[in-house]
Formats: sequence, C-alpha cells, structure tokens
Amino acid sequence: MRTVLSVSLPEKMASELDEFAKGTGRNKSDIVKESISLYLWEARFKEVHRRLSAKAKKAGIITEEDVFKAIS
Repeated sequence: MRTVLSVSLPEKMASELDEFAKGTGRNKSDIVKESISLYLWEARFKEVHRRLSAKAKKAGIITEEDVFKAIS
C-alpha cells in the first residue's frame, strides 16, 4: 500500500530538486523517497549510538580501534 504525501518546498529547493532530477535522469519522487529513507536510517543510527556510547565507554571501548579489537 502506498501513501501520497504532499510537501511544500521553498522555491530554491524545488528548483534544485528539479535540476538534480533532470541531471540524473531520475524522478523527483524517487529522490525524495531515498532522501527520507537515508534521513530515517541516520536518525536511528544516531539514537543507537547515543544509547550505546555510555555502555561502550564503561567497557573501555572508546575508539574505532577498540571496537575492532572487541569484535575480532
């Protein structure tokens, strides 16, 4: 099932979206769907990161190197 969403964009953003769509040969709807999907993924990632950082610090995992050592 699909839901239709009407979005009001500032004129400059709408023009940039039009130009980007034409330049990439994609339609605006697909670009907006991909953008929302990426935004939601990033928001979820930031929330997980925020929740787990305190636990990681308590476990001595501070840097990316610490993460790699812990999982390998």
